[in-house]
Amino acid sequence: MADSLANLMNNEDVLRKVLHRITKGDMNYEDKTLSTPLADIVSTSNEYIFYIDVPGLSKSDIQVQLEDETILVIKANGKRKREDGEEEGCKYVKLERSVVQKIMRKFRLPDDADVSSISAKCENGVLTVTVKKIPPSKPKTVQVAIS
Repeated sequence: MADSLANLMNNEDVLRKVLHRITKGDMNYEDKTLSTPLADIVSTSNEYIFYIDVPGLSKSDIQVQLEDETILVIKANGKRKREDGEEEGCKYVKLERSVVQKIMRKFRLPDDADVSSISAKCENGVLTVTVKKIPPSKPKTVQVAIS
């Protein structure tokens, strides 16, 4: 078993294929900073409201799109600014917040979503996307004459 594992580790072509399989999927190896923002979705009688956390991003960094008329896509390629130290010689002791903040989130809209009336606003690190609902049609009653 150890010999087989050693042969596998020394085979560059096999390692390349394994690495390729690992890096395939929703996120490329180069895009390891891509994150999925947290979201709350509220359904009222007239609309759907999406609240998405986008801390540190401005509205110019965020894109709201519609794919295939049914998928709401939220994405951003923003850069969070670092505060420079006030005193000369200051340095960061710990860096946990990403400088480049790439986000992506997709939502499948329900059948009663009115895709022609989508609005969005970004305030205090929260993106709010509102999608109006199509009012239900009233059932038609047809009188049929009996012969």
